[in-house]
Amino acid sequence: MDNSRRKFLKRLGIITGSTMATLALEPWKAFAENGKTLSGMKIDEGAQAPEGTMTYRVQHGTGEKISLLGLGMMRMPRDNQELVNELVDYAIAHGINYFDTAPMYGGGRNEGITGTALSRHPREKYYVATKMSNYDERTWSFEESKKIYEKSFRELRVDYIDYYLLHGIGQGGMDALDGRFLDNGFLDFLVEERKAGRIRHLGFSYHGDVRAFDWLVDHNDDYHWDFAQIQMNFLDWRHASLNRSGWKQDADAEYLYDKLEKNGIQVVVMEPLRGGSLTRMPKEYAKQLEELRPDAPLAEWAFRWVGTFPNILTTLSGMNQMDHLVQNLKTHSPLDPCTEAENELLEKIADGMAGIPTIPCTTCAYCMPCPYGVDIPGNFSFYNEAVNNHLLPLPETTAADYAERHEHFIREYRQAIPTEQQASQCIDCEACLLKCPQQIRIPNQMSRIVSLLRKR
Repeated sequence: MDNSRRKFLKRLGIITGSTMATLALEPWKAFAENGKTLSGMKIDEGAQAPEGTMTYRVQHGTGEKISLLGLGMMRMPRDNQELVNELVDYAIAHGINYFDTAPMYGGGRNEGITGTALSRHPREKYYVATKMSNYDERTWSFEESKKIYEKSFRELRVDYIDYYLLHGIGQGGMDALDGRFLDNGFLDFLVEERKAGRIRHLGFSYHGDVRAFDWLVDHNDDYHWDFAQIQMNFLDWRHASLNRSGWKQDADAEYLYDKLEKNGIQVVVMEPLRGGSLTRMPKEYAKQLEELRPDAPLAEWAFRWVGTFPNILTTLSGMNQMDHLVQNLKTHSPLDPCTEAENELLEKIADGMAGIPTIPCTTCAYCMPCPYGVDIPGNFSFYNEAVNNHLLPLPETTAADYAERHEHFIREYRQAIPTEQQASQCIDCEACLLKCPQQIRIPNQMSRIVSLLRKR
């Protein structure tokens, strides 16, 4: 180990050799000097969250204090451990103690990356959440699912998992719920693991067929769910059930949240920014928010809206850039809940945005890789940006500005998306359909984009 690395570990308070690693958790100065990160990025002192001001929520039953802002690890780089370490260090130093991962994230490497970063800290300083991602029918047997479960402990370098989830129930409907967790006895096994202390809190994440969600909540007396993870933001609150793809979802976030609250099940929120789309809303809506709070980023509005609800345990954000982490920490340190008037304005904005024909992609990349090379999230992001900037939908072909706008769309698209990743490469194989948490009819949407690219 070189001398600079030793100095870094010493600043972190990590004792090498056979002794247990410890960390003196002093904000920021524990791992940075002169206001700079290890990667050299300058941090504005005024932009940082004040020490000891993170907002916490109490876990029912145990009294554990969970940071209202949690770090979602899914979008972390898979090839830059030092950057991941740096983000985790800064998060812990500023009060974040909930970290979410899954076996399938990052091409199967995310649990290991997460475990490496977290294991450098005392175990009592963080709560780690991971999932049973046995989507493939080849892993539905008890034996194969158990291998995934046991591997999580090794990758995360822990002897107990704080929050364990059935991953993505609702995808594949009731048949998948039966095959993945009920018929093979694996849910019963997880309940026993919780009794044994290897799982501290048991829950599930939901996307898709609401019958699976309802079944699990309706059987709460049998399983005693500690928490559930749902997609919740001010747009999906009442507008998730009608996807702009024309594909019917079964439940808005309002229904999901209310049912969980009535059953005493705390909520972990995913996609509070709806894949970042709520920070890229049309200018006319952004202007209304800026007039009320001129210095508030759009992301702050979304987080404040979610945090206003009392049954929220934590809100996950995939902060893989230091400036995003710094900004979101400041929002939650402490959180300033939305006023009634602000909630009414956000509701009106959501009603307006619901009528805009965007594709409800959150860029989670569950659909990737495409076997034919299509950059599915990239295509959808470009399309949505064109809609939000009022380039799309195109006017009638007889309109005076039709040709100019059409040519502009084609030119910009071809510059933004490499040829081998464009929508035209889609052959409608449907390999992506069961993977999409938003139930987007992906091949249909690719056909729409291809149609827009045709010369008329």
